Amino acid sequence: MAETSLHRDLKAFYCGEGSRQEVLVDGYRVDVVSGRQLVEVQFGSLAAIRNKVQKLLEKHRVLVVKPIVARKLLVKRAAKGGPVIEQRLSPKRGRVLDLFNDLVYFTRVFPHRRLTLDVVLVEIEEWRYPGHGRRRRWRRDDNQVEDQRLVAVQATRRLRTAADLASLIPCPLPAPFHTGDLAQALGVDLWFAQRIAYCLRTTQAAREVGKQGNTRLYEFCKAGRAAG
Repeated sequence: MAETSLHRDLKAFYCGEGSRQEVLVDGYRVDVVSGRQLVEVQFGSLAAIRNKVQKLLEKHRVLVVKPIVARKLLVKRAAKGGPVIEQRLSPKRGRVLDLFNDLVYFTRVFPHRRLTLDVVLVEIEEWRYPGHGRRRRWRRDDNQVEDQRLVAVQATRRLRTAADLASLIPCPLPAPFHTGDLAQALGVDLWFAQRIAYCLRTTQAAREVGKQGNTRLYEFCKAGRAAG
């Protein structure tokens, strides 16, 4: 899919005075160059830009912007470019914690002294129209996405260190804790809690301190989370 209005809007959001967009740096096309900092807006998987960011960090300060859709208005047209026939809110609501779903593929890069990660909660519109292919039995529709547009930026969480990452866990946990404790405290599935624990451990926000039967036990590192 071609670049969306949403991607362009977020690039513009991070463009200060004197910034440039779509600049070739060390053989890579970078979304924004703002002073001495490179800015990459990444809606897709962070894994897709992992090697690029790792290489750029050798010489440059890099800001990776990871948008998470907190609210989405679905706007359906009768046909591509046609009149609007339906609008409804998507039941899906993203939250900052969703970052761990993607960060699991990016822990080889984050944290880094030259890297900043902005988790941006956004409200968007997604414009759709009916597809022309044969409808598949397991799909309710075959709508095509025409464009996505930025409505508002709700909030930004800036992460630079393992301590910042640990601060995304908003609730108290036992000391030590296991993934079952994480799942219960955060109200998430166990598989997601396991991803969170992996990210905390590999970024050194937490460390493994033993086992309870076959269950691994963790505690936050002192540099990873303030006491209490």
